[in-house]
Amino acid sequence: MALLNDDRLFPADEGTRAIARRLYEGIRALPIVSPHGHTQAGWFARNQPFPDPVTLFVQPDHYVFRMLYSQGVSLEELEIGRPQVSNPRKVWSIFASHYYLFRGTPTRLWLDFAFQELFGLTERLSAATADHYYDVIDDKLKTAEFLPRALYDRFGLEVLATTDSPLDSLADHAAVRASGWKGRIVPTFRPDSVVDPSFADFHKNVQALGELTGEDTATWHGYLQALAARRAFFKAQGGTATDHGHATARTADLSEAESEWLFGKVLAGGADAAQQELFRAQMLTEMARMSLEDGLVMQIHPGSVRNHNRQIFERYGRDMGADIPASTSYVEELRPLLNRFGNETGLTIILFTLDETTYSRELAPLAGHYPCLRLGPSWWFHDSPEGMRRFREQVTETAGFYNTVGFNDDTRAFLSIPARHDVARRMDAGFLARLVAEHRIDEDEAVELAHELTVGLVKKAYKL
Repeated sequence: MALLNDDRLFPADEGTRAIARRLYEGIRALPIVSPHGHTQAGWFARNQPFPDPVTLFVQPDHYVFRMLYSQGVSLEELEIGRPQVSNPRKVWSIFASHYYLFRGTPTRLWLDFAFQELFGLTERLSAATADHYYDVIDDKLKTAEFLPRALYDRFGLEVLATTDSPLDSLADHAAVRASGWKGRIVPTFRPDSVVDPSFADFHKNVQALGELTGEDTATWHGYLQALAARRAFFKAQGGTATDHGHATARTADLSEAESEWLFGKVLAGGADAAQQELFRAQMLTEMARMSLEDGLVMQIHPGSVRNHNRQIFERYGRDMGADIPASTSYVEELRPLLNRFGNETGLTIILFTLDETTYSRELAPLAGHYPCLRLGPSWWFHDSPEGMRRFREQVTETAGFYNTVGFNDDTRAFLSIPARHDVARRMDAGFLARLVAEHRIDEDEAVELAHELTVGLVKKAYKL
């Protein structure tokens, strides 16, 4: 018995399902373009075997361990945060015995896809099958076919973007290019650590930015010059985009004198919460200005209350599955930036949200008007079949398809990449099939749109 049904996620109506099948068949084997994610360039630079199933499936995937944690499994039991798992079989057993928790979730779809399509496992993971799963996966990870570069080729990846600190040397990216391997791994400039005053060690980071670039980052002008220099460095290393994980979408357009004063206040450590938020707002506008100058695509990912669980943050640090969505506004918050740059056709700003109430009320109307704006796909907590459906239903009538940018997987879990893209392709095929069945578009248009949603729009938006 297979884990996956060939018609999974397609419409239940037989006529519409038949259209979806045809559309899907035309896109299922297209290359994967992954313009935004959090995999590690070092995997491909060193091309060494993944050490064990836990390191591959459990350790990097906050979707997995946050669910287990919610049901009383401690992060200590899962050995989260350790550089090397001491007892991977025990951790795998805990994961397997709790696999039922993922019923109905996208995580279950992603994992079952990897288990069946990559490892040939067709019996459901459980406590009873845990050892069999572990042995099969562990044995295959020791073969050449499961080295990172071989998997990149097997997945049909055309390009894979990582997300990187502005202080990163990008040595792993340089090593990949120097190796002669033809896979394309590109960096993404993520400046949060040097533009967010609430970020840990912000002041040290700004100082390190100055040392790295030879600019005087104790001054507003030198600070901006240093950021521009690092952006240029990332672009020279193959990067095409920046990414901004601010808590809100607020922007500002201060005068140079006001910006200089605020920067001094922030750098001296005397800025209150409101002033810190104003500084972040100004920096989004500064980043947009720089993107217009250097051509890097700008991504804004607001709306996450990060590290909500203080005890977990204090013990394990950032990004441990305790980030929670919050309501987010865009219309007034983006106005200062859009007043300056919204009509620029040479600028691309991709907006994401964790607040689905903004799709039809704010985001679709904004992207349906301003030439610089595009809508990123359903993200993070909404990267799911129902989330994808809600996104298409709520934004298409106002923004159309061509003001969106296709799909990105935004994952740390390398083996989930083909599964996530397969889910997106199936859901888009189903959505387009419904439009055909309702005589809202013709099937030849749906065929063209399916290709655009899979590869065309993402390559154009991210300049890939």
